[in-house]
Amino acid sequence: MFKTKSTPSKQNSLLPSWKEREMESQRVDGDNGPDESAHDTVPAGRYFAALRGPELDQVKDYEDILLPKDEKWPFLLRFPIGCFGICLGLSSQAVLWRALAASPATQFLHITPFINLALWLLSLAVLIPVSFTYILKCIFYFEAVKREYFHPVRVNFFFAPWVVCMLLAISVPPMLAPEKLHPALWCTFMGPYFFLELKIYGQWLSGGKRRLCKVANPSSHLSVVGNFVGAILASKVGWKEAAKFLWAVGFAHYLVVFVTLYQRLPTSEALPKELHPVYSMFIAAPSAASIAWETIYGDFDGLSRTCYFIALFLYVSLVARINFFTGFGFSVAWWSYTFPMTTASVATIKYAENVPGVLSKGLALALSFMSSTMVLVLLVSTLLHAFVWHTLFPNDLAIAITKRRFVKEKKPFKKTYDIRRRARQALTRHSSENKDFGGENEIC
Repeated sequence: MFKTKSTPSKQNSLLPSWKEREMESQRVDGDNGPDESAHDTVPAGRYFAALRGPELDQVKDYEDILLPKDEKWPFLLRFPIGCFGICLGLSSQAVLWRALAASPATQFLHITPFINLALWLLSLAVLIPVSFTYILKCIFYFEAVKREYFHPVRVNFFFAPWVVCMLLAISVPPMLAPEKLHPALWCTFMGPYFFLELKIYGQWLSGGKRRLCKVANPSSHLSVVGNFVGAILASKVGWKEAAKFLWAVGFAHYLVVFVTLYQRLPTSEALPKELHPVYSMFIAAPSAASIAWETIYGDFDGLSRTCYFIALFLYVSLVARINFFTGFGFSVAWWSYTFPMTTASVATIKYAENVPGVLSKGLALALSFMSSTMVLVLLVSTLLHAFVWHTLFPNDLAIAITKRRFVKEKKPFKKTYDIRRRARQALTRHSSENKDFGGENEIC
């Protein structure tokens, strides 16, 4: 059904049980019309209504889907865009360990730059197969990719590949590249990101069904944080004005997203309780903004510290609610923890450089240790689930929901109404007979 190019016989062979269910039941919408096919656009609110889970990836019990739940789907159809979160976590670690090796605040640790080299090569080794696999999905299952694009959470992960590339350019080991990178590198990675954010921000601004108050969720910060990463890279290639422009755009939209998520308008879609791992994204944007400002102006001044203190407060407030992040089975969504934690660690290292002291250096080491430990644990868990237990990629039910909720025949409701109507008629008849009987007794 979601194949880009396929013969009808091949498509039908993939979905025998769905066809059988279609023959047995009738799909109707609120207007008693037929349900749309898999190629129709699903409204953003429909995802919130039909799905639950860490990244809106699980179908609610009363919902039906277009593909069979009891069969294993093709691998490309089960491969989500969220896998770029793994690349995001690893590439940010390369940035962290380069900062640890080069920062005067951590010079007493004598960290070798070869750790940065190993992490950089590992990040590149993971990014290439993930990108190649998703390109194949775009070729063979483009309709499934379109559904991920309209998903209110996953659409933000379409920014992730370009953020990963920019992080790899920022953290490239000195032994592999010159100190000053070529501006063409920034244009190559920031160009697609910029055009994509023009599309997304335009939808937020213009109103309609995909306005920000309808689709805002913690992962929306991922569509903002790339501006700060792009500003850091632009500063490194020598384009200071472009860096300032991106910082301004990113900070303006960060404030809008932050306020929208904080106040949650009554007219907006309610965030599901299970959308907890991506709440750590609150930390990423102010941390990246702090680093970007210091990189552009060369000083960790008042504004840079303000952004850093906001991130630090949010970090502490989330850690204080540790139960908020427990009780979920492992999934790729857990990698959402890593990038914000690592970004906050790098910002703390920058703060320790400008405010040297035991407290600032100890905080930088503590946050860096927590971040690296989290990445190591998730990396081991991912490898075990992928190659040992083969449970990393279950059926991606989120992309197979119907455009409108599946409603069964409404005859039971009509029968209930008829029973109530007949009961009222019988009661009325019985009361009128009693009145007539009472009148006859008076006459007698």
